[in-house]
Amino acid sequence: MIARLTGVLAEKAPGKVLIDVGGVGYGAMIPLSTFYKLPDEGSTVTLEIVTNLRESALELFGFQDRRERRLFNTLRSISGIGPRLGLAILSGIEPEEFRSVIVAGDIGRLTRIPGVGRKTAERIVVELKDKMAAELPMDSVAPSSLSEDAILALVALGYKHGDASTAVLACSKDAPGDVAGLIKRSLARLSA
Repeated sequence: MIARLTGVLAEKAPGKVLIDVGGVGYGAMIPLSTFYKLPDEGSTVTLEIVTNLRESALELFGFQDRRERRLFNTLRSISGIGPRLGLAILSGIEPEEFRSVIVAGDIGRLTRIPGVGRKTAERIVVELKDKMAAELPMDSVAPSSLSEDAILALVALGYKHGDASTAVLACSKDAPGDVAGLIKRSLARLSA
């Protein structure tokens, strides 16, 4: 089983990478969250790997860190969620936000991820709520609708969803207020 790859990033594209390890090219599927954190082609990269053996293929799934890999494996343990849907979920929501959403039981946020319907979202929440609640610090909260509006506004301005979420959640803890003020504080944080 391949658990980690370190080598030269030969090619990268949304959803997949090719890593040259000692002259052997390993192709791996990746979530968008990992793609956004990759260095330039030709740079050395290390990815945490999940190996999936099917009847007709050996598939590799790569992740930026162990946390993403662990969440991917947790998602795959849920009935009806395969590796491709697991990648789609990780591409649509950052791990920190995912945990908060699960603990809050926010089905609506999960159904906004392409490929996740209401029944799948409900199953995810039911199966993971207790586990995620145990992993979250007590001061973590799910984003409010005010925060969600600010995050969507920042994404519309061109910021990555993960960066926008981090900035908005940090700013909303400091001084919650109206959405315009939250966007301004978040923009200042992103610019710093």
